[in-house]
Amino acid sequence: MIKKIIVSFGLLFSLASAAQEGTASPYSYYGIGDVKFKGTAEARSMGGVNIPDSIHINLGNPAGYSAIKLTTFSAGGSFNITNFKTKTEKDQGQRTTIDYLAFAFPAGKFGFGAGLMPYSSVGYKVRSVAGTAESRAYSGEGGVNKVYFGAAYQVTPKISVGADFNYNFGNVETKNIWSQGLQYSSRELNTSDLTGFNVNLGAIYTSKIKKKYDFFASVAYTPESTLKSENQRTIATVIDYGGEEAVVEERNIDVANIDLKLPSKLTLGAGFGVKRNWFVGAEVALQQSSNFGSRYNDITNVAYENSEKFSVGGYFIPNFASYTSYFKKVTYRAGLKYENTGLVIANVPIKDYGFSLGVGLPVAGSNLNIGFEYGKRGTTEANLVKENYANIFIGLSLNDKWFVKRKYE
Repeated sequence: MIKKIIVSFGLLFSLASAAQEGTASPYSYYGIGDVKFKGTAEARSMGGVNIPDSIHINLGNPAGYSAIKLTTFSAGGSFNITNFKTKTEKDQGQRTTIDYLAFAFPAGKFGFGAGLMPYSSVGYKVRSVAGTAESRAYSGEGGVNKVYFGAAYQVTPKISVGADFNYNFGNVETKNIWSQGLQYSSRELNTSDLTGFNVNLGAIYTSKIKKKYDFFASVAYTPESTLKSENQRTIATVIDYGGEEAVVEERNIDVANIDLKLPSKLTLGAGFGVKRNWFVGAEVALQQSSNFGSRYNDITNVAYENSEKFSVGGYFIPNFASYTSYFKKVTYRAGLKYENTGLVIANVPIKDYGFSLGVGLPVAGSNLNIGFEYGKRGTTEANLVKENYANIFIGLSLNDKWFVKRKYE
């Protein structure tokens, strides 16, 4: 049964990821868009803290594959509502997206994983009006996806190491239309085809304290890598029919291809608790975002600085082995996060902070994880946009035992 579910989800993900717009934020105009993947549903419910687990895939640290005890399939999606606000205007956007598809299985001291997920997303529509005649419309769509294969090895009962090998690919299209109240408008269309490889390395240390308490420490490191951006630009005279353009005249403009530097990232985490009862953890991610750049050299008024993200969260299970109450077996999660995104517009850093809650519902040996997140990003300073967002996300974790040698034929 689980094999059929994996195939069905794989086909669904392939179709949906090609069509979905993962964000409505105007900040997705910069770089390669909004970083879409924020973690699994269970990690996001704890503010983004990744905790070693034997039945959930740890997509934050590849060393976690060695902790998997059963063949595990995970899929997640989210529904987002964002309220946009400037000093003079308000608007709202909604998106429903598939966030990740992952698979992992144990093999002795080894663990292996593979998956597919949107890495970043571009999706915005902005219109500005000057007087009664002149208007400008800006829109963008696309993003970068990531397919990966990973492996981990349990060096000792306390130490595991692992690595993910990633292939990043995608396409971004941005469009600007100028209208001056005449029959014809001007359109600039930019397209970027993005490809590149990178690797993510990790290690996890686990230990017992006084034979009762569990302690873990983790480190993950992603070295700097290159994402090639093959760029094209066309300038056209068009007739704008309310968002649909009929091209009157079009010409190509020479623009340079760019090698974008995907910045290095260091993530440190630690946690303490009693397994299957309660756990509290914290995580900090430091990224050399100042090395990042834009897809085109002529984008101005934007810069990048090193970014950092701080998360704290945990879970509580009243009675994992309860036979009398289902809700005592439910996992209750909560977390907080703060992030300096590294994006600086008009000398104003863009920051993101929020809180999250969630539950893990046991279902026939597997888990359904549901979470809610509320946060704020950006500011109305310097004519920028402040975003108040609410996310509802769902993750399904299916567990089964594969590769078992039959004793009887």
